[in-house]
Amino acid sequence: MFNLHDPLDEETRTTLGAYDDFTAALLWRRGVTTPEEARAFLTPSYDEHLHDPMLMTDMPKAAERLARAIDTKEKIAVWSDYDCDGIPGGVVLHDFLKKAGASFTNYIPHRHNEGYGMNTAGIEKLRKEGVTLVVTVDVGIVDNDVVEHANGLGMEVIVTDHHLPSGDLPPAYAVLDPNARAEETYPFKDLCGGGIAWKLVCATLAHGFNGRDDIPPGWEKWLLDMAGLSTIADMVPLRGENRVIAKYGLMVMRKSPRLGFQKLCRAARVNQKSMDEGDVGFMIAPRVNAASRMGSPEDAFRLFTTTDESEADMLAKKLEALNRSRRAVAGATTKQVHERLERRKEEGELPSVLVFGDPEWRPGLLGLVANGIAEEYERPVFLWGREGNEVLKGSCRAGGKTSVNALMHAATDAFIEFGGHAASGGFSVAPDKVFDLENSLVKALASMPATQIEEEKADVRISVGEVSGKLLSTLERLAPFGMKNEKPLFAFHDVLVTQVSWFGKGEEHLRIHILKDEVDMSTIEAIAFYAKRSLGRASTTITAGARTHLLAHLERDQFSRGQPVRLRLISIRSI
Repeated sequence: MFNLHDPLDEETRTTLGAYDDFTAALLWRRGVTTPEEARAFLTPSYDEHLHDPMLMTDMPKAAERLARAIDTKEKIAVWSDYDCDGIPGGVVLHDFLKKAGASFTNYIPHRHNEGYGMNTAGIEKLRKEGVTLVVTVDVGIVDNDVVEHANGLGMEVIVTDHHLPSGDLPPAYAVLDPNARAEETYPFKDLCGGGIAWKLVCATLAHGFNGRDDIPPGWEKWLLDMAGLSTIADMVPLRGENRVIAKYGLMVMRKSPRLGFQKLCRAARVNQKSMDEGDVGFMIAPRVNAASRMGSPEDAFRLFTTTDESEADMLAKKLEALNRSRRAVAGATTKQVHERLERRKEEGELPSVLVFGDPEWRPGLLGLVANGIAEEYERPVFLWGREGNEVLKGSCRAGGKTSVNALMHAATDAFIEFGGHAASGGFSVAPDKVFDLENSLVKALASMPATQIEEEKADVRISVGEVSGKLLSTLERLAPFGMKNEKPLFAFHDVLVTQVSWFGKGEEHLRIHILKDEVDMSTIEAIAFYAKRSLGRASTTITAGARTHLLAHLERDQFSRGQPVRLRLISIRSI
């Protein structure tokens, strides 16, 4: 059986007395303990729950500097990251500067040729084009040397980022990063890069510039489609301001006139008018990220900024093709890893930590591959490839009870840098150390106490018969879901499986039916996409007629008439 979260304490239950027991418990587990917090969480308001951007350290001077550059027709460069935070954030500033009549250009480094962050070659190129002010999006906080180089060329830099600095702050004209200073005055620390870029737009509009009166009041709300895309895709905690940006961002996305966004929704088979955070996170964001992982990030940027319908159509189809290529390359890499595993098995017992790599493998695709291997072999998996320079980068997944973050800390000397969480992480390693990486990790694992990854707990145990549209509507009040606001989990104990089938091009997705009512013998559908990866071995052993325990989310089946409620399987446990 599955464990449940601790019950709601009586004091909080009384405080949240306006809500039913289940909703109150869900709010409490999300850190919401007062009626005011509950109202802000369940009904986030654009007017009430967004903070004044001028409260952010350096924001007043950044807004004044950007406004001055607009007024004097200085050449501005927007330097953004190449992922689905930096690209939409770059679009936010592009649309604003275009609306303001500024002289500007957008620069997005190539993932494979230039690597992450700012670089001196790019800065020098921009200076030759006449740029005197650089505004970063989602990068810059650790690029101290490059910022100093820009200063030496007569350029000023406004850094907007949300990552942690590596030491001292970069010597920029202004640094907008709620996580960069211990004395930060801004009341919310969890904005993503695109969110901070949007805040800079709001501040610059509030400051004023020549032509400001030509921009309608509230126009900046239309930029929330991109700020919302960044917020959901970058997996920042969906609480506080991020809930407002995500909620209103989805509202704008559903009716966005942006041609490229409309075309991308069609290519991805997403119903734009009813899209939710799941569509953004699992359908839209991977296609945007595919641009940099498989081609050029400029394709995604141009898709969202073009006003030409034929170009938008062409770019949306290109991103769709790149995403298919991404999946194909990930599949081919998985096959190569399996072949190596078979050879290792022939040589003897597999090690407690699996490490494989190839300079030809793309690091941006290895998380997906590592996750599947880790689930299958139930042990930590580290995969590496090469990107941009001689440094080798990779992804790791837990696949068992050992925290990969704790494991990397136990083998610190093996890495150039690393980071992550208990279940997943990323790392870089020097070429001369990579071939000893597996031995280092195996020794580290043997020397460290077992670090247990906390088992996922259910919010409540219910019977299959209690699943209903009314219950799902109650849950949807907590949407949009994401980091720090995960979808509620339901435990179903001792259920009867009546049918098992596999579907999809490669029959990689699992569909089961479980008995709902013993009188009329009605059933409810439960599915798992890429089931062998997400459910592990249990997905291959479940059979019709078996009784089992299930852990699942509730969701609407958007593709069936009436949009019935179904289960999204998270775990299967035999009785």
